[in-house]
Amino acid sequence: MVDLNALTAANAKLWQNAKLTRSFTRVGRRLVAADAKSRYKAVSSKTGVPWAVIAVIHQRECSQNWAGSLAQGDPWNRISIHVPAGRGPFRSWEDAAVDALVSCAPYAARNKDWSIGPTLTMLEQYNGLGYAARGKPSPYIWSGTDQYRSGKYVRDGVYDPNVVDSQLGCAGLLKAMMALDPTITFTGTTITPSTPPSPAERPVAPSIAHPAKGSIGAFIANIFNVVSRRKS
Repeated sequence: MVDLNALTAANAKLWQNAKLTRSFTRVGRRLVAADAKSRYKAVSSKTGVPWAVIAVIHQRECSQNWAGSLAQGDPWNRISIHVPAGRGPFRSWEDAAVDALVSCAPYAARNKDWSIGPTLTMLEQYNGLGYAARGKPSPYIWSGTDQYRSGKYVRDGVYDPNVVDSQLGCAGLLKAMMALDPTITFTGTTITPSTPPSPAERPVAPSIAHPAKGSIGAFIANIFNVVSRRKS
């Protein structure tokens, strides 16, 4: 069982230290191009997943082929045969992308924290946690950076430590896109912890000294206060 909190912390640290070892610029420009960005933002508006995250998944799954589904790269106008299998057919690439993010594991649309650590961990879950289970950096995330050297699942359940992933990883793609488009940030969602009320603000439990409003005790206390004021 992979500890997702530990993986998130590790990914955040790797991100800070990562240096690109391949050229990401050409692909990065394609992903941030205005026409592509508008399509990614349309899906983002329906799912809450940042458009840049959608873009790098699209690149990893099918080299940004608009005929391929975001879920696994299968044609979105036919029923998918690869995992997740049995999805579709869909009316458009956008409809297929929404389905992939909302209805397929790891259910990226449910994520609320898009700071860089959780973002990279969500992307790693998208591909699978087999590398994390081995204590290895995932090439899906780190290929093309100095945080990855070799090792790849060449097919389901078969890991080859000597194979080098030729695709560009999500982390490097995001770094390249951020350099090209300064609107891309991963500040995440800040959840403000609730502050316990001060003693003066805490509600007082009903008692003889402090009867509940509208109770018989409050009525009697009110009569007592009126009599006391008249005597004074």
